[in-house]
Amino acid sequence: MKIGFIALSGVRVVDQELMRIGLNLPGFVERSKVIASLPSLGLLTLAGLTPDHHEITYLEIPDVDAPDISARLPGPFDLVAISSFTAMIKDAYRLAARYRTAGTQVVLGGLHVALCPDEAAQHADAIVVGEAEPCWPRLLSDVEQGRLQSRYQADKPFDLADAPMPRFDLLDPSRYNRITLQTTRGCPWNCEFCAASIRLQPGHRTKPVPKVLAELHRIRKIWPHPFIEFADDNTFVDRRHGHALMDALVPERIRWFTETDISVAKDKPLLQKMARAGCAQILIGLEDPGDAVEGIELKGNWKARQVSSYAEDIRRIQDHGITVNGCFVLGLDAHTPDSFDRIWEFIRRSELYEIQLTVLTPFPGTPLYDRLARAGRLLHPGAWERCTLFDVAFQPAGMSPGRLRQGLIDLSTRVYAADFTEERRRRFVRRRLELDRVS
Repeated sequence: MKIGFIALSGVRVVDQELMRIGLNLPGFVERSKVIASLPSLGLLTLAGLTPDHHEITYLEIPDVDAPDISARLPGPFDLVAISSFTAMIKDAYRLAARYRTAGTQVVLGGLHVALCPDEAAQHADAIVVGEAEPCWPRLLSDVEQGRLQSRYQADKPFDLADAPMPRFDLLDPSRYNRITLQTTRGCPWNCEFCAASIRLQPGHRTKPVPKVLAELHRIRKIWPHPFIEFADDNTFVDRRHGHALMDALVPERIRWFTETDISVAKDKPLLQKMARAGCAQILIGLEDPGDAVEGIELKGNWKARQVSSYAEDIRRIQDHGITVNGCFVLGLDAHTPDSFDRIWEFIRRSELYEIQLTVLTPFPGTPLYDRLARAGRLLHPGAWERCTLFDVAFQPAGMSPGRLRQGLIDLSTRVYAADFTEERRRRFVRRRLELDRVS
């Protein structure tokens, strides 16, 4: 059987004026480009679960309406598995329709499908709801026997100790400068707006360190000096696993990036190990440097208790040579037009190396979406193409949608200005030189 694993990559901001005026700035698009250029680890993992007697192909399609795709559908395939971001799910549906018309069976999966299964089921021969690893072997067997079911769903969380080796060999080595590798899955904090893997299965799980190393070694057979991006939501929330992972990575001499929470700043031995293990940068969801973070977590208020030490914690992490990409969310219920200046002042004082500004986004299936829907605050229900983290898709509590949009533009213009970006990076280098002289 010929199987195509197809990833729809990239996110396009709907509000083109927003992009033209405020967001097409040096520094701003760097992270977006990185995300768009990363291979789909989920599809590569399913490829790793696919028996050898199948002929498999991995493809990335950034635009289903591109002339080459419109003129000739990639294939032919007997089965295609399509994965997409929420913002591009309608593109995925259109691509699925073209394959089904051509007689190819289509399976849809991923986070959006898990959160909107009834919608997705209208556009595919089968859908996978939740984690796909436990379902994929049975799904393939059903296809071969001509009894494909319309819906597959695991009855328990997938044990990462059983994770297969992703098919990194399906990638064109010349196309990628970053490769993804997963060490943990999930996050214990459960923020209201979060649309990450916690929506597939609750809780937090870790992959055994020897398995992580085996995957890294497989990657290095293809890319001798890879830059690794850990596909984790919160890599170091399990501190014991984090220390063991760093101990194992120190001799590997790689450079890597990941996402985690601010608590790493409190663990000096861990920071020292991270630096020795090649950590280049960590992205931390700061959300807001003040009281606006109150209540965004559904299980507690942990982030709100960290705010008072944000600046000190950022300094402590960066003093270990690890840059911090601080992520802020604009449009929280406590935000008013005055909040933009307050966030700007914190960014300016904090000496963050990198900043990521996003707009609060009601992704389908999240508690945030449900709350805003009940309150009648969704501006474009069902317009998933607006789930870009930059398009305003809801009525803010403390300002108009237009004021939130303008606030994003104004703040972005200051934060991502070339001179301020250069100033931040030079400060980091000067600080490192000062510390090296002292030591």
